[in-house]
Amino acid sequence: MDTTLALRVVQALLVAAAATALAIRYARRRRLLDQPGQRRSHSVPTARGGGIAIVAAVLGCAGPLLDIAPLPGLLLATSLILVAAIGWWDDHAALSARARIAVQIPAAVLLAAVLYGLVPSSPDLPASIALLGLIVLSTVWSINLHNFMDGINGLLTLQSAYVFGMAALLGRVGLEHGLNDVPAILAAACLGFLPFNFPRARIFLGDVGSGALGLLIAAVLWWAALREPRWIAAGLLLVSAFAIDATATLLQRFWRGRRWYSAHREHLYQWLVRSGGSHARVVSYYMAWNLLLAAPLALLVATSRSVGVAAATVVLTYAAGIALWCRARRAVLAGVRRHA
Repeated sequence: MDTTLALRVVQALLVAAAATALAIRYARRRRLLDQPGQRRSHSVPTARGGGIAIVAAVLGCAGPLLDIAPLPGLLLATSLILVAAIGWWDDHAALSARARIAVQIPAAVLLAAVLYGLVPSSPDLPASIALLGLIVLSTVWSINLHNFMDGINGLLTLQSAYVFGMAALLGRVGLEHGLNDVPAILAAACLGFLPFNFPRARIFLGDVGSGALGLLIAAVLWWAALREPRWIAAGLLLVSAFAIDATATLLQRFWRGRRWYSAHREHLYQWLVRSGGSHARVVSYYMAWNLLLAAPLALLVATSRSVGVAAATVVLTYAAGIALWCRARRAVLAGVRRHA
């Protein structure tokens, strides 16, 4: 790590940590506390809204590193601020899913407009509409997916730090992303918040944090993929732990006729906690998948020029992940029933 990057990483860490300490004081003063309950995985009232610290660190430390024109930069910042603002509002006074989506979609459209400018040659109109639509839909899904997966101490923060850190590493080993040092700064911002959230949570990310991180992950991976197509496979591998759990849970609830969009505790990570696993242990399962499987395979994609290898790697990883999700869920539910 060169000296300049090291200084930027330290700056992001310190800004995020200092802002988190302030967020804790603010949340306690305003009584912004998540109370224990049937759909919660914590046992004591805990401050929420700490993700605002990560947003502050990103806007203050990472934004200036993007070598883009003023208008695209303003659009990117506006997109992040919109998602963070609606999440911040929701942390203060619960909003309907419709109200959140009404803001998330315009934010995703702004991001798509910036990303479209990265396309090397302008595609024809149908292809352009399809690309823009895919970016918008995947961004809104990423925002909500990461909100769904933010239910235990440290899980989303570590997952985000892992994705951004791996993006920085893959860029160093030849998988160009065109983001300069931004992924490393984003990872540092997450790590600055982490000690306040894991293993014991003094504050939660809140919707302001989960939504912002979902947007940022979509932005980084789309930006990279439009610069280098192999990032499509690499990105799918990096997010596989969360994507498999969130998507499989959503489909399972939809199949059983439940209100898939309502709050619940049916993700695999939630069942693992409900069956007696500590937050730290459950987080370690997801990080083991990331570090022992997804990361090496992403490095394989980065060093291989074969489209076939990249596609096969993604398909096999998701097939194995879904099989493991089904088996683990059955085993956990059987254990819960035995002890009921």
